[in-house]
Amino acid sequence: MKKFLLFVFSFLLLFVTLGQIPAHYYDAAEGKKQNELKKALSEIISNEYIQRTYGQLWTDFYTTDMRLDGYVWDIYSNCDFTFGVDQDSGSGGNQECDKYNREHSVPNSWFGGQNYPMYSDLFHLYPTDKYVNAQRANYPYGETANPSVTYGNGSKKGHGTSASGYTGIIFEPTDEYKGDLARTYLYMATRYLNTNFAQSNEGAITFTYNNTTCDLTDYAINLLLKWHRNDPVSQKETNRNNAVYGIQNNRNPFIDYPALVEHIWGNLQDVAWSNLKISEPQNKPSIIITRYDNGISIAGAAPNAEIVIYSIMGQKVYTTLSNPDFISLNHLQRGVYIIKIENFVEKMVW
Repeated sequence: MKKFLLFVFSFLLLFVTLGQIPAHYYDAAEGKKQNELKKALSEIISNEYIQRTYGQLWTDFYTTDMRLDGYVWDIYSNCDFTFGVDQDSGSGGNQECDKYNREHSVPNSWFGGQNYPMYSDLFHLYPTDKYVNAQRANYPYGETANPSVTYGNGSKKGHGTSASGYTGIIFEPTDEYKGDLARTYLYMATRYLNTNFAQSNEGAITFTYNNTTCDLTDYAINLLLKWHRNDPVSQKETNRNNAVYGIQNNRNPFIDYPALVEHIWGNLQDVAWSNLKISEPQNKPSIIITRYDNGISIAGAAPNAEIVIYSIMGQKVYTTLSNPDFISLNHLQRGVYIIKIENFVEKMVW
């Protein structure tokens, strides 16, 4: 059984990131999936990478992490930090909104301390409240049902939920930045494919290292997929991606093309990623999809063909067979979806 894929796009939605991606930047990833796709992306985002010093990050933050009102954009607090003035100078930071410093979202102790280029890679370094940063320490990210402390912007620290598979102490960022940090970690697992991040008990539940290859544990994949899907790429994240590219000369592919996550770790692992238009084969099945206000009808599918509808982030949202003349989609929000129809000899992508 092969697959027929129909990609339905809204041009209004294909907006910001595409215009900023250099032409042919991701060509080497075309037609690949799973580990081969991850390897190709790693080579793309490592090529011609410009390494920063740790000290240069203070100035870089002016470009990468400035709010519209001119203050520091801190993902761990709602404080109004002034660049330079409130910068950590080695003292203070005993309470929230006192100082900001440089947070390794992937703790530097997990990869051996001041180990470059990871130590100064802007894609996982953020300006954050010094006090909250110290409270986070090198605890892994996770979710807690009973936090021992909640910080000013809603970030929490406490024991992880048993359902997540880890009940040790975790740090849970506020919902607004969970997707940002998920895509940060996916970037790190891809950019540093040959780096061992499992340097502590806390780190071991996030990254795994086997046969010289770094990846994510099942705990981390489940958590990061959830955060990635629930908190889509924001304009803030897109702007930061472009700003970091201007400094480091590399990009986070999971911000540019969020569906790449699904092709490596999620629901589209058996589908090769493509960003190119594919010419229509001569023997394509005659499929007609008619859209109505509250659903669709599909004509031309083989009897009992399975029809699966995914969100643009790769979440499976609906499954049915081709027998019904009308498929009600009242339960879905208005948006962009991927329709997969199985039971054809050929595989085609529109």
